[in-house]
Amino acid sequence: MKKLTSITAFFPAFNDGATISSMVISALITLPKVAQDYEVVVVNDGSSDYTAEMLEELGKIYPQVRVITHPHNKGYGATLRTGFAAARKEWLFYTDGDAQYDPRELVKLAEAVTPDTDVVNGYKISRSDPLHRVIIGRLYHHLVRILFGFKLRDVDCDYRLIRREIFERVQLHSTSGTICLEMVKKIQDAGYRFAEIPVHHYHRAYGKSQFFNFRRLFRTAVQLVFLWWDLVLRKKHMKPQDGDGGRAGHF
Repeated sequence: MKKLTSITAFFPAFNDGATISSMVISALITLPKVAQDYEVVVVNDGSSDYTAEMLEELGKIYPQVRVITHPHNKGYGATLRTGFAAARKEWLFYTDGDAQYDPRELVKLAEAVTPDTDVVNGYKISRSDPLHRVIIGRLYHHLVRILFGFKLRDVDCDYRLIRREIFERVQLHSTSGTICLEMVKKIQDAGYRFAEIPVHHYHRAYGKSQFFNFRRLFRTAVQLVFLWWDLVLRKKHMKPQDGDGGRAGHF
């Protein structure tokens, strides 16, 4: 097995009390296979179920687990940003805490790492969701791929292995689910190199999606317009920032 120098596994969690323990334990079983130095970070985004209690117990049992809690729900993007900032290791792996992806497939992502690889991006072999979500997801994928010029086959797959140092240059601002578009666009435009690996996607066993309701879809559409304006038309992230002395700006 190929060994990474060190790795942080990070799970954003919101009302994932029924699944987060299995995700963390699966990660703890898998991480020694890819790195000798590892940690698990979970960011609880103001959950109202028993997620906090489950994470408290995990933190007591496993010294490798660090739990960060938002006192109130801040949104998916804000949760990812908290987790990225908290990571301490060379590589950062993240996926959602709802168990629609299997942390054990991290092994496949680690095997794809070469000296020329900066990000290993998963893509869904088949989407295991209700038909309406599959249709909306495909329309969304094709739309954003055209609008933003994405080269990845599955931008919306939240199963990624990333060199942590990328986030020292790439600065993220989104607080919602559009953070995935912002992140991939900025990393792509900064010239970092991607590899892509197929991963399985499973039916949601517990809870419900926080994204697929009309209010959130409308809000996402508005945010997409502003994101497209900043990243595609204005290319704001590619301009030197004040005080940079003419160097390339932060992405």
